[in-house]
Amino acid sequence: MKAYGLGRLTKEVELKYSTSGTAYLSNSIACDRKFSKEKETDFFNIKAFGKTAEAMGKFLKKGSKIFVEGNLQNDEYTTKEGVKKTSTAIYIESWEFAESKGEKTEKEEKPDFLDVPDIADLPFS
Repeated sequence: MKAYGLGRLTKEVELKYSTSGTAYLSNSIACDRKFSKEKETDFFNIKAFGKTAEAMGKFLKKGSKIFVEGNLQNDEYTTKEGVKKTSTAIYIESWEFAESKGEKTEKEEKPDFLDVPDIADLPFS
């Protein structure tokens, strides 16, 4: 099932590599409910692999606001105590920054290609 989310990362991004060398990461995003009378937030697990995970590891940090697109999947696992559990995560296919340049914090670095000049600065305007 397709899933989309707009939210902030809840913890620092920790890029890891499998024994075969594939990059991966797990995190979660906090998404505010738009139509709630009281401020309510939902938390969704996210997972990324390969080049997607590497890019997220390079450019994102705790608190970064992002938009994600991917597939919603259930993961089944067994705890150390032998109890079977299920968790749900968005397996990210693509993501985008969701903050304007003015909202960027001093510590946050974004790639140069995202710094689009004002239309008045373009030579053909």
